[in-house]
Amino acid sequence: MPQQEKNAAHFLNLIRKSRRGKFKIYIGMSAGVGKTFRMLQEAKTLLRNGVDVKIGYIETHGRKETHALMEGLPVIPRRKLFYRGKELEEFDVQAVINLHPEIVIIDELAHTNIEGSKNEKRWQDVMDILDVGINVISAVNIQHIESLYQDVKEITGIDVTERIPDIVLQQADEVVNIDLTADELVTRLKEGKIYSHDKIELALRNFFQGEKILQLRELALKEVASQVERKIETELPRSAHLKPERFLACISSNHEIAKKVIRKTARLASYYNSKWYLLYVQTPKEEGDKIGLAAQRHLINNFKMATELGAEIIRTKSSNIAKGIYEATAQHNITTICIGKPHLNLFNIILNTAVFNQLLNKLSAADIDIVILS
Repeated sequence: MPQQEKNAAHFLNLIRKSRRGKFKIYIGMSAGVGKTFRMLQEAKTLLRNGVDVKIGYIETHGRKETHALMEGLPVIPRRKLFYRGKELEEFDVQAVINLHPEIVIIDELAHTNIEGSKNEKRWQDVMDILDVGINVISAVNIQHIESLYQDVKEITGIDVTERIPDIVLQQADEVVNIDLTADELVTRLKEGKIYSHDKIELALRNFFQGEKILQLRELALKEVASQVERKIETELPRSAHLKPERFLACISSNHEIAKKVIRKTARLASYYNSKWYLLYVQTPKEEGDKIGLAAQRHLINNFKMATELGAEIIRTKSSNIAKGIYEATAQHNITTICIGKPHLNLFNIILNTAVFNQLLNKLSAADIDIVILS
């Protein structure tokens, strides 16, 4: 592309970015911390100050305090549609775009839309609304963030199916943590402010245990801290002499290990607000149908997940994995290489090769770290 076209494209991108709506997300460690309540309080304040704010979608979960705040706020009616013989209500994206309020409140960011909707996920609806210049205030719980899926599952034992890519949080202009202590949250639960009374005992025995709440709270605090760090680095760039972090996640066709490597590398990259890559070196043993259709499908799914988490995919063929890593590291100015434990057996095989020694020498000379992820 000629330089003149590049300059024009860059300017057009700046214009589009300036026209895009601002995006604010309230994040919390669990249901009941007060995210929806806070959004409605903010909407009330904005309305009193003459701002054109409308409720696009709010889920009160039958909480009296939250429902009371809805009074006097302009609500955009939900669209009705039939699904499997039942009439259901869904967030009306087109109505929001047509009315074009200055600010719209949209709850349940990780929600999966009813089949037949324009977008599969609500966060995609939000992106469409931001793109037409409408500002959005939304909310999500920490357990719905894609790269934290495994951590949340280990803490709670719950397999969270509705998740949002980390890139959604990274596009937010503001991320605000709604924080409560474990004791405060349990008190709210016992007072019936989160679930109905018939569900309280079950919740106390499962999700709302002190230790679990503390761990989820830690995840939420770390996530918001990393978002603040990203904002600082964006608005106050580092000195030019400092080398930007670049992570390289190396995966094999072992899909379970690969998923963990992808998610943990995404977390590291998110924390450092840095670019990251996913590398898959295809050996002759893995060409064509040699790894089987199931393994190929898992590989494609892992590439897709990594892309959604912000990675750039690097696929290369080589009979020597160390050589493949060496070349990718050099081409993309990598600062940290991330691998999974099973690679250790593979590295033992190639440990004595000249290429692997070259790789180690390069890592040492270029001050590149290698991280072995559990």
